Amino acid sequence: MSGPDQALRNVAAGPPQRRSLATRLVLAASLWSTAALVIAGVILVGLYREAVERGFDSQLEVYQKSIIGAMAPAAAGEPLNRPDNLGEPRFSLPLSGWYWTVTDLAGGERVFASPSLLGDPLNLPALGEGERSSSAAMTGPGNDELRVTQRIISFDGKSYLIAVAGRTAGLRQDVRAFAGQVALTLFVFGLGLVAAVFLQVRYGLMPLKRLQASLAAVRQGDAERVEEDLPSELAPLAVELNALIASNREVVERARTHVGNLAHALKTPLSVISNEARAQGGPFAEKMAEQAGIMRTQVDHHLERARMAAQRRVIGVATPAEPVLTKLARVMERIHDAKGLDISADCAEGMRFRGEQQDLEEMAGNLMDNACKWARYEVRLTSRLTDTGAPGRQFIEIIVEDDGPGLTEEQRKEAVKRGKRLDESVPGTGLGLSIVADLAGLYGGRFELSSSELGGLKARLLLPAV
Repeated sequence: MSGPDQALRNVAAGPPQRRSLATRLVLAASLWSTAALVIAGVILVGLYREAVERGFDSQLEVYQKSIIGAMAPAAAGEPLNRPDNLGEPRFSLPLSGWYWTVTDLAGGERVFASPSLLGDPLNLPALGEGERSSSAAMTGPGNDELRVTQRIISFDGKSYLIAVAGRTAGLRQDVRAFAGQVALTLFVFGLGLVAAVFLQVRYGLMPLKRLQASLAAVRQGDAERVEEDLPSELAPLAVELNALIASNREVVERARTHVGNLAHALKTPLSVISNEARAQGGPFAEKMAEQAGIMRTQVDHHLERARMAAQRRVIGVATPAEPVLTKLARVMERIHDAKGLDISADCAEGMRFRGEQQDLEEMAGNLMDNACKWARYEVRLTSRLTDTGAPGRQFIEIIVEDDGPGLTEEQRKEAVKRGKRLDESVPGTGLGLSIVADLAGLYGGRFELSSSELGGLKARLLLPAV
């Protein structure tokens, strides 16, 4: 596949998919924020659970103190009183989940118990060594989950263990309800945080959008320099880009100067050799003149390619196409006035070629001049914008047709070869169509020949548009 064809295919395929910097920043911030909010939620629920348990333990301790006060004997030596009225009816309901016991630690015998136990044992967790009070979770009758508060007290020299237990189902429900509220609150907060991060990232990347627009303006020829009024982090980049653009232009100017100097240095000796050979005469002189002519043709071709390559690398050049093409048609009418050709130009307005005006004039001028040389009566120039299939990427289509003898398919292939002249009777170097093909390829365009409806040759040129 040829270079120009591949370039057009690459353009039609569109730019490769790239990950958005804004998306990456928002995604990273969202992940970290989500992790932080989840951790915060777990901590909040844990703190709330501890607070609820402390409050529950405080309630059990109140009942415990009521039991101690109720069972205390009126005088020393009297028996302990049974604590019956604690102000909590659940201690009287069978297996209600609320229980209390008083145990003689000396013999391990249960002295008193709440009616709610119905005589069932209450398997209390053991106190640690040296402990006189504790609060812990346990499993009670009917596998109920309970929380128990235990305390050792002494009456008349005897030690008793007073335990009060309560069902924690309500506590768990409160914790679950709080966890749900926390989750909902943090979810809404997280959405707001992500939205704020998104807006912050967009706002923070706005200078990059400005830099992109400024670069696009330079590339399209609407500006000569990149805007430098940017945040301190991007201003050095803009300065370096402007330095690169200036350096590019200097390189192009130096290349043009060198090409001109080289052309002068080579053409003058070749002209001298050719003239001397013609003056001498004879077969050897004719051969020298012929070879000097070939050398001059090759020099013209390669110098022209060097000049075109240098011009192609200029950044920020755009040329209005319609005025150039219309002017070329009028010029060709004057040049070929003797043939009385009907030269028409139908060019759309507003087209802008992404390249040098000199290159556009050379390509279109070569096509027009070639058509006028071979045409019998009519030459037609048309130009339109055409879509290559890639959004936002358009090409200028320039078509030049004539009613001359035309070319066969094999001749059309030979015509674009440098220095190839299909008819020696027509003046020229044979470089015209070759230069058009080379220059179109350097710009990422395409040049092709086919048969015209007028009966002659149809030249189609595609060039990048701004």
